[in-house]
Amino acid sequence: MDKLRIDKWLWAARFYKTRSLAVDEIVKGRVEVNGAEVKPAREVKAGDTVSVRQGAITRAVVVKALSAMRGPAPVAQLLYEETAESVKAREASAEQRKLSPEPARSIEHGRPTKRGRRELDDAQRGWGDRWSASVDE
Repeated sequence: MDKLRIDKWLWAARFYKTRSLAVDEIVKGRVEVNGAEVKPAREVKAGDTVSVRQGAITRAVVVKALSAMRGPAPVAQLLYEETAESVKAREASAEQRKLSPEPARSIEHGRPTKRGRRELDDAQRGWGDRWSASVDE
């Protein structure tokens, strides 16, 4: 086998679970071969550089072998080799995610506590029947 469709290769190399998912990602422009956007029928050969964006991570791999059959993960990993720059970028991204603060902790507002509820009720009673803070005379 000399050449293989990019969608079949991405599926066989286990970048995507199904060929239809691979086709969708290619159509969305998230896959490049040798720096150019491609269509699902584009053929790849050994030595081509494939750039795959999955979420926030972009992986650049060099095609080492072709396979039209999807096999186990250890066999699929023999089909490509990730570039050194891609590995560094992926590790830096993982480190950044690890050190970034938890988004849920930045939420300051939420359901008030019992004490907070009482303070809100007391503050509302001070307004009386007025609908604004300005004093109407």
